[in-house]
Amino acid sequence: MIDPGLSGRTVLVTGAVGGIGEATALAFARLGARVAAHWYPADSGPQDVPFAHSTPGRAEAEALLRRLRTAGAAAAALFPADLADGAAAGPLLDAVADRLGPPDVLVNNAAHCEAVDGADELTPALLERTYRVNTFAPALLTADLARRGREAAVVNVSTDAARAFPGQTAYGTSKAALEAVTRSTALDLGPRGIRVNAVAPGPVQTGWMPGELVERVVPQIPLRRVGLPDDIADAVVFLASRQARWITGQVLQVAGGHAL
Repeated sequence: MIDPGLSGRTVLVTGAVGGIGEATALAFARLGARVAAHWYPADSGPQDVPFAHSTPGRAEAEALLRRLRTAGAAAAALFPADLADGAAAGPLLDAVADRLGPPDVLVNNAAHCEAVDGADELTPALLERTYRVNTFAPALLTADLARRGREAAVVNVSTDAARAFPGQTAYGTSKAALEAVTRSTALDLGPRGIRVNAVAPGPVQTGWMPGELVERVVPQIPLRRVGLPDDIADAVVFLASRQARWITGQVLQVAGGHAL
């Protein structure tokens, strides 16, 4: 049996309620980690923004907390925060350290995505909202983690459409920037024992893909199925594990061969 060396480690997963974030938090819980589940409450965001995905409420967050404990987490707690706030990184990491211990693993999964995001629909406000969560927050969290002087593993969640994402210009370019952040911070922080990698998921069914879209997408995927949240979670766990101890600055495509 392979021991990933994650039992008892403190893992912060941003955007942990629902989808890939929830699958990732549960994967770490099953390995006996101490799981800090960040979430952004449903009633916190601007009500006039056309989000592509709904944000979770308190009931969903509490349900995740119960599942984490049932799955075997050494400890688990919820940490609400608005990552669009540039001052949120330090207080979030402080809260995790006070409650569960200093983070050993940071998974930057939280993302902002709007239904209206075509090239002719961009506005300064849309771009700012998207980049604040998808690019600025992971960079700031990683920087604050580094200032704490501990060895750690950081895994950023990008997309395999980061190179070109028609219809989602702000989202796609923010993720391309996140991949650049991944490489730069890996070079800067490697001498301090901090590894920084990213996963780039392909089309993953988290409830947003209607059946007709799945039928159109599957022929474009060599492995002939869309992804599941657990497919991405397992890759994140690998990059955080001791088995990936000499891997840094990489973007791992987890997409069934999509967009090669």
